[in-house]
Amino acid sequence: MRGWWQELAGLVLPVDCAGCGAVRVLVCAECRDALSGAGEGPVRPSPPPAGLPVVRAAAVYEGAVRSLLLAHKERGALPLAGVLGAALAAAVLAGGRGGAGAAGAAGDVALVPVPSARRQVRARGHDPARRIALAAAGRLRRAGVPARVAPVLGLRRAVADQAGLGARQRRENVAGALAVRRDGRRLTAGAARIVLVDDLITTGATLAEAARAVRAAGLVAAAAGPGAVLRAAVVAAPADSFRRIERAPRL
Repeated sequence: MRGWWQELAGLVLPVDCAGCGAVRVLVCAECRDALSGAGEGPVRPSPPPAGLPVVRAAAVYEGAVRSLLLAHKERGALPLAGVLGAALAAAVLAGGRGGAGAAGAAGDVALVPVPSARRQVRARGHDPARRIALAAAGRLRRAGVPARVAPVLGLRRAVADQAGLGARQRRENVAGALAVRRDGRRLTAGAARIVLVDDLITTGATLAEAARAVRAAGLVAAAAGPGAVLRAAVVAAPADSFRRIERAPRL
């Protein structure tokens, strides 16, 4: 009940921009530009956890982007899922252009959101990654990319809140915590790309664990044969995790 009421309130009541505080606008033009995907790029935490797939992020996690993500995730600003989903879609699209091969660049895309613990969903009134994934899938379909959300991952044991934990502690906290649900193969069948999605990457521990669970269940090979690929995309990442590709100088 909390979720639909907050969403309705956000649509009909005057609001200020959650990114910068500009009055009477959900997201101002400047903050929307920060999530346009113009700053999109590959990211890699240092050190990267074992098994982390190729990850792309739409924006740097700072300033307005950080405020928008926190407003959606922690303060129930549910209508922000649209602009955050558009940013996530930009990262997914860029991943398809990134030389993954024929299957990675075309065909169905299955977005697999990293699940939240049930207690967190109850406390927040929604599942942030899944909501953003749904918005991203809609944006991708409107861009002509067959996309669907495949919520195949679930927690098989309790995990501690990751906030305040270091990289090694985060890896230990989530190690073996995720598993693919029984209908995982059905939900990802026919996908040329399985893309793990989340709102944010920091150490990469959670995405690496999600990748381990997907690989262990054989979802990639079962999806569309040997040409299918596993990738990851997020809305934002810390500035120091972006890995810019250096282009060779022209001769």
